[in-house]
Amino acid sequence: MTTEATLTSTSASPTARQVWTRARGIALALAVLLAGAIAVAVIRSDARHGELDPRSADPYGSRAVAELLADRGVDTRVVTTLDEAAAAAGPDTTLLVAVPDLLTPSQQTRLRNAFAESHGRTVLVASGSASIERLAPGVTADPATSLDSTLAPDCALPAARRAGTADTGGVRYSTTHLGADACYPSERLATLLRIPDQRGDGDTIALGAPDILLNDRLDEHGNASLALQLLGSRPHLVWYLPSLSDTSATGPDDERSFFDLLPSGWLWGTLQLFIAAALAALWRARRLGPLVPEKLPVAIRASETAEGRARLYRKTDARDRAANALRATTRTRLAPLVGVPVTQAHAPEALLPALSAHLHGDGQDLHALLFGPPPSDDAALIALADRLDALEREVRRP
Repeated sequence: MTTEATLTSTSASPTARQVWTRARGIALALAVLLAGAIAVAVIRSDARHGELDPRSADPYGSRAVAELLADRGVDTRVVTTLDEAAAAAGPDTTLLVAVPDLLTPSQQTRLRNAFAESHGRTVLVASGSASIERLAPGVTADPATSLDSTLAPDCALPAARRAGTADTGGVRYSTTHLGADACYPSERLATLLRIPDQRGDGDTIALGAPDILLNDRLDEHGNASLALQLLGSRPHLVWYLPSLSDTSATGPDDERSFFDLLPSGWLWGTLQLFIAAALAALWRARRLGPLVPEKLPVAIRASETAEGRARLYRKTDARDRAANALRATTRTRLAPLVGVPVTQAHAPEALLPALSAHLHGDGQDLHALLFGPPPSDDAALIALADRLDALEREVRRP
């Protein structure tokens, strides 16, 4: 019982307390990271409530510009479905599409067909490569966004020249339309494009960023002037807020997977977490290199080591290995006693004759004892150990 307790106390397996001590730093870091992510998500969700909604007075809402337009006789109507937006298109109407990238390809095609023949004005806010080529054929969105948010007009468009500097920096556009007005360039690509229709009565405006429409940015630079001129050219303004729940004009090719609905920021965040987890695993993983001898922190008695090794042999039923270890150790100790070099201790033709001459016994019994087959069960293994011990005592007897 005492030996078993000693072996248990010196086990190499880490205890639950040791595991917690090693992992608590990583666990604490993950907890802080998770708490920070939740806090940022809550704060951003609060601040972004009603983004680009003309009914919202939040910093990222657009109620201020809607109120200014109302003072100038422009009525603003909010729609949330494609059917309402398509039906509202007309020559005396400005149609603003808040987040065009939320529309499916079928919805984009239907919306384009609706306002292409209306001869009104259509304003696409921050339309990316997922939507701009369908909603404004001949226009391409550059993958790299503008590094600067505040830009100078640098074009002949009267509305831009009157407004002056404005916060249009965002998505950058290039076009093949020769009559297009390319304004507010960033590295030679426009962040505001005006494309007139074939008759010249209506036009499509691609606006690279929504900043000039937001409540907290409207009073900066020429944002208010530019927003009022772009949205107030017709007596009616239809403010279209696309929604993922709108199933208008959807086809079989428009089905989106769960990952398609996730914002790109969450995908990048998840990728960063996986990279961090891989680095942490690499940091904490066991290194497989050459063995380095080191001093044991405590002295372990030989009997405890032998008993521990014996328990391992017994656990795996390795009687053959145990018997070989016992026989090899006995041969190594007997060889010097009978005048045989240790290097030849495991050669039967060298050890057995010398041992037989020393004991005056039968060489066949000695061969079976020192070089025989492994024992068939635990009892035979114990008997072998006893016989080897008796042989060594007999050789050592003066």
